[in-house]
Amino acid sequence: MAHVRLVLAGLLTALVAATAAAAADTSPTNITLTIRFPEGLTVRRMADTVSAVRQIAIHKRHVTPVLTGQAYASAAATTPRPAGFPRGRSIEGFLFPSTYLFGPSTTAGELIRLQLAEFARRWSSLNLGARKPYDVLRVASMIERETKAPEERKLVSAVIWNRLAQGMPLGIDATLRYGLGIQGTKALTAAQLRSQTPYNTSVHKGLPPTPIGNPGLASLKAAVAPAKVDYLYYVRKPDHVHHFFTASEQEFCQKAQEYGYHC
Repeated sequence: MAHVRLVLAGLLTALVAATAAAAADTSPTNITLTIRFPEGLTVRRMADTVSAVRQIAIHKRHVTPVLTGQAYASAAATTPRPAGFPRGRSIEGFLFPSTYLFGPSTTAGELIRLQLAEFARRWSSLNLGARKPYDVLRVASMIERETKAPEERKLVSAVIWNRLAQGMPLGIDATLRYGLGIQGTKALTAAQLRSQTPYNTSVHKGLPPTPIGNPGLASLKAAVAPAKVDYLYYVRKPDHVHHFFTASEQEFCQKAQEYGYHC
């Protein structure tokens, strides 16, 4: 009888231990959360994404992450750029857009380090040739913002590099929107188009001071390997997805007017 009691006591002890282990496995500290940053987001929009994911974790997963959008923005503002790039206050362009796993105790700095590590891994696969690294990154960020059709990435890249080579202003509205903090595709006013912000690439020649978003690998590849064409202009077609490309200013203006734009 004593033997039976010992066996039952052992089984009870094992059951209690198993129950405790199961409870530990589902405790908030062991929950894995997911965050996805789409290609082209700015640091500001990434911070907004962090805030949104945090609310989902609180209301649907019933955990309260340490990570907040404000903490993410603050950490991004104080994180130095990777080695090999010009020193500067903006880390825009280096926070690689991808899907990341994190836990309730993951800090903003830890998430940003994951993004920088992924950027370094993807960047190492590129063959820059004679192009300057920061130039490539800035061009890639514009390609990301200017294209919806994947097959046009290298064509937009060609237009940007060709215009730079000829000393022409880039005239890309997306850079102005970034500089003025204007989201979406709402038409820019005449006063905004005359803005002297250094991000106004219709007024100032050359590349904008920083990337205007965080590009993905496809846009990075397009920036280092533009299409071998002489295009200098492009205008968005009525489908708002594709563009008409040309080397002729006259032909560009004709198409722009046909599509309902000013030239």
